[in-house]
Amino acid sequence: MFRTDPTRAAPETGRLCFVDLPGWADDDLENALEALRLNPATVDGDARSFFETRFRPAEPIAGHFTGYYEPELDAALTPSDAFPVPIHAMPPTGASAPRATILPMLQGGEIAWLRDEVDRFFLQVQGSGLLRLPDGGTLRVGYSGSNGHPYRSVGKLLSDRGIFGPNITAEALKDWLRADPARGRAVMNENPSYIMFRKTDAPSGQGPLGTLCPVTPLRSLAVDPVHTPLGTPVWIETDGHARLCIAQDTGSAIIGPGRADLFFGTGDVAGLAAGRLNHPGRFIPLLPR
Repeated sequence: MFRTDPTRAAPETGRLCFVDLPGWADDDLENALEALRLNPATVDGDARSFFETRFRPAEPIAGHFTGYYEPELDAALTPSDAFPVPIHAMPPTGASAPRATILPMLQGGEIAWLRDEVDRFFLQVQGSGLLRLPDGGTLRVGYSGSNGHPYRSVGKLLSDRGIFGPNITAEALKDWLRADPARGRAVMNENPSYIMFRKTDAPSGQGPLGTLCPVTPLRSLAVDPVHTPLGTPVWIETDGHARLCIAQDTGSAIIGPGRADLFFGTGDVAGLAAGRLNHPGRFIPLLPR
C-alpha cells in the first residue's frame, strides 16, 4: 500500500520502515542507484525518492558477510619459465574431475599463464581478475563455469588443524602455501572445486562482470539467488558497513539466506579490505511496493 510518508510504517502494522535502518539517512543512495542502473532494468529519478517510494524493507535476516575483490596478477599469453601455470577455458563438453586430476582434461583450452599455482588458486576463489601482461597491456577474465565439485575453504581447513588461528589472512595463507610448493599443492587439492574462465570485455571504468552485470565497489553483493533474486536492493549492516547494495553476483561458496559477499574493487588494497570482512550482521532485502 502506498503511504504519504514511505519512510514510516503505520503503527498497527509493526512493519520495518526506512527510519529503522541505522545509517539510511546518511547513505549515498545516488551511488547505489548508479549500481542499480547497471542491471538490465530502467531506473530514473532522485535516488532517495526512487528507493523510498518504490520499495519497502522486508523483515531482517540474520546475515553473514564476507568480501571479495578483483585481483591484479602478472600474466602472459604464452608459457615460459616465469609464467608456467595456465588458467583454462571451459571445455565444450564440460569437465567434472576434481582439482587433483582435472588438468589433463583441460589441455588445449589455456587462456593465459600465471606465475604460480597459488596465483591461480586465489584467482579461482575470487572468480575474476585483471591480468597485467609483459607488454603493458591487460586482459580481464571472468568466471565461465566450474567442475561441479563443492568449494572447501583451505583457510578453514588449516585453522581446524591448528596451523593458523581463526582470523587467518589471505596474505598469510599465500605465504604458507608458497613456502613448500608440494605441501601447498596437496592442501589446495583438498578443495576439489576448479573454476574455468573466459575473456571478458567490461567497459572502461567499470568493474568486472558479475552474474547479472558489471559490479560496483562497495555496492554489489554476491548472493544465493535461490533466496535473493538478482537485482534486489539489499540494506546491509555489518562491521562498519551500513549501506544499500544491489544483488548482482553469485558464488559457489555463497549459499543460504542472508549469506552475502561484498565486492570491494580491484587490486591489492581492495583485497586487503575484502579479506578483513568475515562477520555476522543484518541482511534486509527491499521489496517492491
